[in-house]
Amino acid sequence: MEGLPFTPPAGVDEGGHLGPPPAAFALLAADGVLVGWSREAEALLGYPASEVLGRRAADLLVTPHADRDRSEERRPDQGLRFGGTRSAVVDARHRGGHTVRVAVTLRPLTPAPDGDPTGRAPSAVLMAAELEGLRWWETRQAMLQGLVTQSPVTLTIYGPGARLLWANASSVRELGGDLTASLGRSMTELFPGDVLTTQHLAPPEDFVRQILETGEPVIDVHFRGRAPADPRRERVWSSSYFRLLDGRGEPVGVCEQSIDVTDHYRAQQRLALLAEAGARIGATLDPSGTAVELAKIAVPQYADAVLVDVAAEVLEGEEPKPVTAWDLVRVADSDGEPSRVGERVAYAAGSSQAESLAGGRVTADAAVAPTRLYVPLIVRGTPLGLVTFVRGEDSEPFDDGDRAVAEELASRTAVCIDNARRYRRERTAAFMLQRSLLPRSLPELSAVEAASRYLPADSHLGAGGDWFDVIPLSGARVGLVVGDVVGHGLGAAATMGRLRAMVRTLAELDLAPDELLARLNDQVGKDASDQNVKGSDGSGAVGATCVYGIYDPASRTSTWAAAGHLPPAVVRPHGPVGFLRLPPGPPLGVGRLPYEAAEVALPAGTLVVLFTDGLVEARGQGADVGLGRLAAVLEEQRESSSDLLCARIVAELASDEVRDDATLLVVRTRELDARQVAAWELPSDPALVARARAMAAEQLGRWGLDDLAFTTELVVSELVTNAIRHASGPIGLRLIRDRSLICEVSDSQHTSPHARYAGNDEEGGRGLFMVAQLTEHWGTRYMPTGKTIWAEQALPVP
Repeated sequence: MEGLPFTPPAGVDEGGHLGPPPAAFALLAADGVLVGWSREAEALLGYPASEVLGRRAADLLVTPHADRDRSEERRPDQGLRFGGTRSAVVDARHRGGHTVRVAVTLRPLTPAPDGDPTGRAPSAVLMAAELEGLRWWETRQAMLQGLVTQSPVTLTIYGPGARLLWANASSVRELGGDLTASLGRSMTELFPGDVLTTQHLAPPEDFVRQILETGEPVIDVHFRGRAPADPRRERVWSSSYFRLLDGRGEPVGVCEQSIDVTDHYRAQQRLALLAEAGARIGATLDPSGTAVELAKIAVPQYADAVLVDVAAEVLEGEEPKPVTAWDLVRVADSDGEPSRVGERVAYAAGSSQAESLAGGRVTADAAVAPTRLYVPLIVRGTPLGLVTFVRGEDSEPFDDGDRAVAEELASRTAVCIDNARRYRRERTAAFMLQRSLLPRSLPELSAVEAASRYLPADSHLGAGGDWFDVIPLSGARVGLVVGDVVGHGLGAAATMGRLRAMVRTLAELDLAPDELLARLNDQVGKDASDQNVKGSDGSGAVGATCVYGIYDPASRTSTWAAAGHLPPAVVRPHGPVGFLRLPPGPPLGVGRLPYEAAEVALPAGTLVVLFTDGLVEARGQGADVGLGRLAAVLEEQRESSSDLLCARIVAELASDEVRDDATLLVVRTRELDARQVAAWELPSDPALVARARAMAAEQLGRWGLDDLAFTTELVVSELVTNAIRHASGPIGLRLIRDRSLICEVSDSQHTSPHARYAGNDEEGGRGLFMVAQLTEHWGTRYMPTGKTIWAEQALPVP
């Protein structure tokens, strides 16, 4: 300081970043004359000491502003009083001509010794600083004070080894209120828990050590643990870390600043839990499975255990009964006692569970800090069951947010259980309908030995539309059919029933396979058109595939036609395994292209295997792989019975999870030998009618069927006479002794005869009427070369 020597007061930090602004000092004599001037004063106002010493301090002021005593206003020429320490904000004149606002403090000094010869002994020290800089420093001081004493953000300093060095007031409260007891302890000791942020999964000590070494800060680490002040409650903090350096630039520790984000973290966890529940609950379409899905999702993320009880009627697909008549069944139990699953459950009247069911609301085991929540499963105001969420002693009790989550989980589960109940009811109805529409047993026929299997689908799609049939036809022949309706459910099952009935009806008209499929295709197309016109709900099926064949045991030939279906497998005696090569035909209901038939010779003992694609694609492989596996089984088991062969095929080809239903029909052909068939070819001559009757009677005598001779002669006479009268060319007569006596007359005409009532004055027209009255069945079938009229009679009871 120019003038008298001067040392700034202790405690003023001239170089620190957080210290106050540089203070200017001046010494004043008793009359206000400046007798001392520091370099800082020169820097503040621009005057060197030589220009101000000996001048009055008031000359440098523009207008004084009282700070602490605003009632006292001075004029510049009044000077400053020294009766005590005083502070003021004044406008000082800068040497450059502008005004500088400064904060000044005037402090009196110890009076000078008596006998001061100059009268200029310092009487007071004047301290001044630029007002804005001072206020900035005071703001920073207030900020530091707030961080230490008032901030809700915890500030903690850890030294090497991640041991506690210092903590602000908020952190001290989390530490239990005693900083001294926590000093020197490690982070893991103070806050046991785990790091949730994936990029910082190492122990806290490791990345604190890394920060000390590298200086790179770590931002937003989510840490879950328990604070010493509240060890029962699990909390989550978002923490950031940065290195602290001393005045020499050496690292002295790491500062941790943390914010309690427990509520935010739990809200995120609850949202994630509900999202997961929406994606996973209800995937099985099974009431019990849905309850198990809820338990798997809720434990351990939300609760320590979950119990789910559902009404027995709901599990069976029925509507629940009133609450008072409920019969609850435990369907999920994650409480360590899985043996209780399936047991009947009853809750006493007045219990929290009973109140929850009766009132349709959430109840708890305690009004404060509950550890059990009882939540009803309600759909459209009707309770379906009850969910119990359990938390153990080491877990936090359920709060209001947890109640809301429990209600949402139960609501979603209830909807899924109700959907599963409805699906089970529909699926059961579809299976019952399908089973009722399939053959309950196969007929005993002389033409074939037959066995079958039906494999329902295990998928959530429900019953399918696969079917099979063995249809007895005239002339001891048999019709064999397998079909597959597009789609699943009640619609597919109903469509399958209609198609099977149509096939049987058309088959009993003795239509050839290609003509039968053509008529069936027309009908399926009409069904599809009706659905489009009326507005189908999408549950019905409009397309199907089918293969149909007729086998004649007398000629050992067969005729086949296919509509978009896989061909049957054939194993002839002593021959290789193969598949019939049939002319391709479009699936039913998708086009009007013609169908073609193929005639195939089938020696007695030939295996014919008809199936749907669900069988050969059951393992999720292509049809070619399945066909190869089927051929291998047939080759290995070719000598087995039809029923045993069905079992072997199913065991080999059917997987544990059948994605589509499948049917299998296995037949082994038989033959009618010469002792069972008698055939003649007759010229078109009326004189031969008597001969035809005689040959028929003679054959019946050889078969021991003399009791049927009279009726048979009448039938032969009428049918042969009609053929001679209305046709041309040779006439065929055939008798077949099978499970009934069959008489067939064939001619070259395609005109169909009709039985009618003849008038009293008519001489003819009664022939077919008599045939119909004398026999059990009669009919006409057509061939490319003409037609055959046949009639059946029951054999005499032995």
